[in-house]
Amino acid sequence: MTGTWSILTWFIAKPCALHLGIQTNGPRRPQPNAILEKVFTSITKCPDWKRLEGLSKQLDWDARKIQRWFRHRRNQDKPSMLTKFCESMWRFIFYGSMFSYGMRFLWSTPWFWDTRECWYNYPYQELTPGLYYYYIMELAFYCSLMFSQFTDIKRKDFLMMFLHHLTTISLIAFSYVNNMVRVGSLVLCLHDASDYFLEAAKLANYAKYQNLCDALFVLFSFVFVTTRLGIFPFWILNTALFESWALIGPYPSWWLFNGLLLILQVLHVIWSYLIIRIAYKALARGKVGTGKFHPLHVLKDVRSDIESSSEEDETTSNGTKRAHNTSINGANRINGHLPSGQWAEE
Repeated sequence: MTGTWSILTWFIAKPCALHLGIQTNGPRRPQPNAILEKVFTSITKCPDWKRLEGLSKQLDWDARKIQRWFRHRRNQDKPSMLTKFCESMWRFIFYGSMFSYGMRFLWSTPWFWDTRECWYNYPYQELTPGLYYYYIMELAFYCSLMFSQFTDIKRKDFLMMFLHHLTTISLIAFSYVNNMVRVGSLVLCLHDASDYFLEAAKLANYAKYQNLCDALFVLFSFVFVTTRLGIFPFWILNTALFESWALIGPYPSWWLFNGLLLILQVLHVIWSYLIIRIAYKALARGKVGTGKFHPLHVLKDVRSDIESSSEEDETTSNGTKRAHNTSINGANRINGHLPSGQWAEE
């Protein structure tokens, strides 16, 4: 996966980003300061007001300047816009390719049209080469996502995303070992159906095509809620819980498999609620389709854009600069997390 990511970055994603004028420079770096660096190493966040006053007297700096230094120091380790664009491009290509492959493969299978075929003659079902490679590619991708969490910058939705990746990997591995690959292939294809729309919206956002970004996010929201709250429970859970019970009866691994599917459904409900809430507020404000609905402002990208552009110094009406109190406002902006992502409400 690493080699493929590098090839796509250098020969596809990076040229596209440069053609769209996406900057290669990273966040603004703070001026070197040994005292603040030592404090940052110990707490990594802006100090409380009592400590802030002490540092202000020690350095003879304004408190706002110290807050700004900590914000810039945190952002220093964050990826550049070019890096984020390349990452989204890689995921967009992967999700789109795997969904296209999955639909093309499953279209000709009997269990795609009749889910009871997932359980006929179970567990003595043939594992075809096409199904094998489909599983291996998906498993490798989700393993890379889970392990990369420990090397990436610590993000707000670390635990939720870790639980999601762990559940997904467990489902893929467990269904493969128990030869539940037919129903497993339906789950994989269903989950890829919406993710590439989100990555496409992020690409449009980074390229500053806001109207396109709005449309793609609305499309992502519709597909996500439809597939995760409609098709998944009434198609996947129905066959895994009820049709399998009627055709082969429950057995020890049956309980674990369906338990993992139910955990996944709980995550679907949480994420769908957050998406619906975000979309509703945007529609209520009349911003969608007007160019004023900016995902980095209304739908902050929790996994990469927190405390970046919108938390830079703002110009007031009298022409002077003022900085956000990131230790207070930054926490209040993060109200939720999305599955690739992804975006939280400001």
